[in-house]
Amino acid sequence: MSHRDENGFYNPLWMTGENQPGGQMRPLRLLRWRLGGTRVRWPERIIDPAPPGDPWTEPPAGTISVTFIGHSCFLIRLPGLVVITDPQFSERASPVGWAGPKRARPPGRPLAALPPIDLVLLSHNHYDHLDLPSLRALHRHSAPKVITPLGNTVYVRRAAPLAVHELDWWDTAPIARPAGARVTALPARHFSARSLRDNGRALWAGFMLESQGIKVLFAGDSGDGAHWQAIRECMGAPDLALLPIGAYAPRDLMQRVHMDPEEAVRAHCTLQATRSIGMHFGTFQLTDEAIDEPERRLAQACRNQGVPATEFVTLGFGACCSIIAAPQETVRHAEG
Repeated sequence: MSHRDENGFYNPLWMTGENQPGGQMRPLRLLRWRLGGTRVRWPERIIDPAPPGDPWTEPPAGTISVTFIGHSCFLIRLPGLVVITDPQFSERASPVGWAGPKRARPPGRPLAALPPIDLVLLSHNHYDHLDLPSLRALHRHSAPKVITPLGNTVYVRRAAPLAVHELDWWDTAPIARPAGARVTALPARHFSARSLRDNGRALWAGFMLESQGIKVLFAGDSGDGAHWQAIRECMGAPDLALLPIGAYAPRDLMQRVHMDPEEAVRAHCTLQATRSIGMHFGTFQLTDEAIDEPERRLAQACRNQGVPATEFVTLGFGACCSIIAAPQETVRHAEG
């Protein structure tokens, strides 16, 4: 089940039905798309209403507190543990501050408004997920430990001297507290690159966070594939899955690396997740679809596939909610 050769990392045959080198996205087709002008125009700027919930509140036993910052960034609180995923607080997802994809809305909560953070889960090295200014700010904020796939330490260290633990797919790292807490890196169907010269040099992954009987899956970026079934068989069903639903158009170009909402609902069902929350939408315009299309299609896909509307949802930007993982799983909005 190899996913690495002399050229770097790749998406293996068992996952995709084809050996797909990391970073290979049909360059000529990509160029034609970039020059084609087919994008739906997004609003210049959206100011969301004040979000509900309090991310500073320690959740009781058996409960997950989740705050949606935006894009693929969540603050996850479990009893005794605070985690942030793919922290991105910058105005642009870009190597420079004057060009590249620009925010359509500010972060749902500024970093200064968040509690001290114990751990960063960093899925891969794309600029909308691995943001150096945000990592520098996190180092000043609370100097959390970083868990990331193989090959990404070099990028993290360009930002700040954070403690980094690299994992290969299926590797597990213990967390200092609470006792028995751990993170396992999971397969994802994606690619890596921060320049024209480092395609596939670093690995991409999702993560399963486990603590005190609670399981939270953060999928990172991923296209559809056989890895969802492998994750379910190897790790069990998550109490909560954070699944990407956006940046999928045009489909012939994006299908290998980004799920659409219909595929995300199928992944939710394959994982047998108790609850899922959509991500990777409505923040940076990376692809052609309208800003509100992923949420509309997600709701329709749930209806079409017989998934209850409360089982796979999206959160308002900045909203904080509580998910009771045991003994009965329900979702409720925390009081503001």
